[in-house]
Amino acid sequence: MRARTTVAAVSGALALSALAVPAAQADGGGVHKPSAAERFGVSRATMSAAADEELPVVSNVKVNDGKDIVAGTTGAKTYTVSLTASHSAGVQDAYIDLWHGKDRAHVDGVFGPNEQTAACTPVSATTSNCKLTITVDPLRELFMNSLAGTWHVTAAAFAADEAGSIYWNDFYSTHRVQRLSKLTVNAAPEPVKKGKTITVTGKLTRANWETNKYAGYSTQPVKLQFRKKNSSTYTTVKTVKTNTKGDLKTTVKATVDGFFRWSFAGTSTTPAVNAAGDFIDVR
Repeated sequence: MRARTTVAAVSGALALSALAVPAAQADGGGVHKPSAAERFGVSRATMSAAADEELPVVSNVKVNDGKDIVAGTTGAKTYTVSLTASHSAGVQDAYIDLWHGKDRAHVDGVFGPNEQTAACTPVSATTSNCKLTITVDPLRELFMNSLAGTWHVTAAAFAADEAGSIYWNDFYSTHRVQRLSKLTVNAAPEPVKKGKTITVTGKLTRANWETNKYAGYSTQPVKLQFRKKNSSTYTTVKTVKTNTKGDLKTTVKATVDGFFRWSFAGTSTTPAVNAAGDFIDVR
């Protein structure tokens, strides 16, 4: 049915402009973002003629179940993306991708679906829940640190009517892609006499997608936290900023046995992270 599709409707002028961009221009200098025509076999002319056709209705679009995508320097990871689509004739396919850029003429990152067609499960005669997967490989696809942050989400659905009506929206929603963060801690000396000074150090680093290494995250506020030996709750002792290399250092007085850790709240480009607690034996 894909080959004989004759009608498609995409959310207004947005869809028509998407199809009008030449592939060589739309690929953002080597990064290619599929169009409705490529995915569903729809021409610009038939799309223009379909302005008044019934559109599928798309809702409940989810990427990684709503959680941010976090990538380190190596290791490809696969994530589930899904949506709900409805049409009076039912739904036969769906599409989701993530892309980074100002518009289709300036695309510098794309995570497209692994599957040629979505797995759509009917929940009624008109509505289906559709799933796909995307794979994020930092070594192949995340080549600039500027790719961290907000990405656009494309959502589309292909109806099961004779015309093969389509909803396609390159700006349906947004989702965050972040640089993996790491945080260490060391409290010394240990053991220590009660009332003596403890020096707590650590380092906050995050993935550098341009060097494929981890680098210090500078001038970031990080909380020093403590929990008593038999407690499960950490409390904040003070807040310290990392230096230009991501290093942390401060001093506190020894009072009771317990664990010190650093806690970073995260930013739009870098996820929150807690260091594993370091035990101090106070005698």
